[in-house]
Amino acid sequence: MSTFLDRATVFVKAGKGGDGMVAFRREKYVPDGGPAGGDGGKGGDVIFQVDEGLRTLMDLRFNRHFKASNGENGMSKSKYGAGAEDLIVRVPAGTIVRDAVSQRLIADLVEQGQSVVVAKGGRGGRGNIRFATHKNPAPSIAENGEPGEEFELSLELKLLADVGLIGFPSVGKSTLLSVISNAKPKIAEYQFTTLVPNLGVVKLDINREFVVADMPGLIEGASEGVGLGIDFLRHIERTKVLLHVIDMSAFHGRDPLEDYVNIINELKAYHEKLVERPMLIVANKMDAENANENLVQFKEQLSGYYENLEIEQPEIYPISAWQNQGIQELLEATYTLVANNEFIPLEEEVETSFAYFEMEEEEVPFTIQRLGENYWEISGEKIEKLYRMTNMAHDESIARFARQMRGMGIDETLRSMGAQSGDIVELLDFQFEFLD
Repeated sequence: MSTFLDRATVFVKAGKGGDGMVAFRREKYVPDGGPAGGDGGKGGDVIFQVDEGLRTLMDLRFNRHFKASNGENGMSKSKYGAGAEDLIVRVPAGTIVRDAVSQRLIADLVEQGQSVVVAKGGRGGRGNIRFATHKNPAPSIAENGEPGEEFELSLELKLLADVGLIGFPSVGKSTLLSVISNAKPKIAEYQFTTLVPNLGVVKLDINREFVVADMPGLIEGASEGVGLGIDFLRHIERTKVLLHVIDMSAFHGRDPLEDYVNIINELKAYHEKLVERPMLIVANKMDAENANENLVQFKEQLSGYYENLEIEQPEIYPISAWQNQGIQELLEATYTLVANNEFIPLEEEVETSFAYFEMEEEEVPFTIQRLGENYWEISGEKIEKLYRMTNMAHDESIARFARQMRGMGIDETLRSMGAQSGDIVELLDFQFEFLD
């Protein structure tokens, strides 16, 4: 079974902030010690970081839930809780992170070591030392820690390579990759297609190297979902140079020019800018008996094809990957294109290395719904967050929460909607009686 995986959906949850503490200083010979409850520590963030040793999202196939640690609670004697360590999730270069629900782009991770916070940990709750005032020098108020962010994320991997090998199945792409690099793709004498992209590093000398990706064989209709093409055409998006491999032996009864035109049409159908990438035509299997005759005919037909298009024709490099002939000249020309050409991005690609977007706060801080004759429900991101951060074990904290609700206009809204004294109001798992 293939271990290549280029799509994954994961759930991330940042750590909750530690709870603040209500405590008072009680020491012998120290009268009126005052509040001494410390703040809670910050919850851990969930961070995605690029690891150049990874080539697939396979590690996320069975481990799809990532939860950072919570912050430590505040302590007595004015001791603050420790912040939690961040959870670092390693992903391969070329990983695009989106919100799974809205498909909003969160990050595009392309460089070794690059990282992005995908879920922020909650801040620690304040202890009662933070609420002391001249009017209330000994408050019994403390906050619970802020909940950490949680999201379902969609991850997509687009391979990063300098050169992409394209062409029909069984034209010799995998053989060529095995000859020019240390990659070991599957090679067979019968007609078949590579099921997953393979990467290899080509080293011409100590200072000259480039990465080559062998793309699964494309067929006619790939851009419309036929075969495996639509799944892997997106990996070509990030290659700077294309090597179009053609089988000059025509052993399987295919016409070289027809193969070439069909692949070009599939690239155009996927995105027109793909055919603007620098390209070389690799005339492979020149060791075959009729390859030279086919090459002469191919060159004549190709000249007419490009003459009608009025664009520059790519150079043709005859090789035999099996006999390792013509390889060095092809590699030198490929490196020259890689070194001397700028990457041509597609319109939808993001120019910045990564972007992080905060979740927009709701315009309405709360909503109220009537569930029965004397039963109401309050919901909303802001009010629910305030409730979770309220320490219900202390009367002063509860009174502060009641003042916050009143300040937000909840009492007034309930009254305007017809709530009567004695009605039950529910907020998450908390119920209270409305008093007009």
